Amino acid sequence: MDKKVLLNKERIISVIIGLIMIGILAGFYFYRPGDEEFSREARGVVLETDDRDVQGSGITRFGNQFVEVELKDGKFEGQEVRATNQLVGSLAWDYSFSVGEEIIVGIFENEEGELAGAVALDVYRQNWTFILVACFILLLLLYAGYTGLRALLSFAGSLYVIWNILIPGLLDGLNPLIFSGLVLVILSALIIFLIAGFTKKGISAFVGTISSLFITIGIAVFFGSRLALDGLSVPYVGEVLFAGYMHLNIRDIFFATVVIGASGAAMDIAMDMAATIKEIKLRKPDISFTELAKSGFNVGSAVIGTMTTTLLLAYIGSYMTLFMAFMTREASFVRVMNLRLIVSEILRTLTGSIGIVLVAPITTVFAAWIYTIEIDFSVSSIKNYFFNKKDG
Repeated sequence: MDKKVLLNKERIISVIIGLIMIGILAGFYFYRPGDEEFSREARGVVLETDDRDVQGSGITRFGNQFVEVELKDGKFEGQEVRATNQLVGSLAWDYSFSVGEEIIVGIFENEEGELAGAVALDVYRQNWTFILVACFILLLLLYAGYTGLRALLSFAGSLYVIWNILIPGLLDGLNPLIFSGLVLVILSALIIFLIAGFTKKGISAFVGTISSLFITIGIAVFFGSRLALDGLSVPYVGEVLFAGYMHLNIRDIFFATVVIGASGAAMDIAMDMAATIKEIKLRKPDISFTELAKSGFNVGSAVIGTMTTTLLLAYIGSYMTLFMAFMTREASFVRVMNLRLIVSEILRTLTGSIGIVLVAPITTVFAAWIYTIEIDFSVSSIKNYFFNKKDG
């Protein structure tokens, strides 16, 4: 069969599977619990607001905003309830509701199971979130076809592992660095081998990623300890501690987040270098190990140059308002460069950059070696090796 026709068929099949996945996602999204089921949260529409108990001016407000809400789903669908929206003066958490907005409310029942009250939690944003996710799935599948489908599966698998394994394990008090490192090894294997398969390219990218992982762990611990970073400057740490998790090792959790943030970019570079070596080998099958590695280094140097800047822009973009705040207060350079929060981000950025700088040559050398030796990593070859070997 013509290769072009085969690729088109794979792309069509991938899009169909993607549409099925969107349909399943929509099923979960549009599912509404029946009267026999009850959720402490429900969707509602704001009918009326009461700000008489709210104090303060401008964007900082304190007190209770009361909103009259008509419930749109759940056990009490169609009923109206007066919900309380507590404002504590936090720009990150507070939100003043307006008439007509769809919101999420927490429901209270009395002993007879009747509606007793409600608390306004947040704006209902699920509609547009679903549309955004659907656009991402369709565009990925339309462009990348079967490879995009595998990337989507790895994306979903990574979210599952992070939400159901990594975060609960950290909350249970497992050693943050050891446990996170183990989870990252699993995630790297899941993502890389699902995308590239158990091939020379996949194995090369995996080896490069894992090598970078252990290097970045060492860098984060070594320099983080000497920079007197305790992790308490990380956003939302206070909420975790005050929720009953004072026993957690926040410093090591911070080091783990540094490594997790660096692992994604390292995996990207490792896959780029492994794919580059593969393409060079395909175009020139008789190339030597030295020539292959040299060509990989030439490509890697260009890739590294842009990726390190990409990391810098990503981290600065996350804290742009912080830098703006420093500029408005005319803080000195010495003050800024020694502030715990800033130094934490410097550690995060440079640890990831060092990991990227090292993952490129490691992956290049390993890939050049594995592509210049006669080893077949295909599934059929491995099966033949173990099950069809002759005795003696």
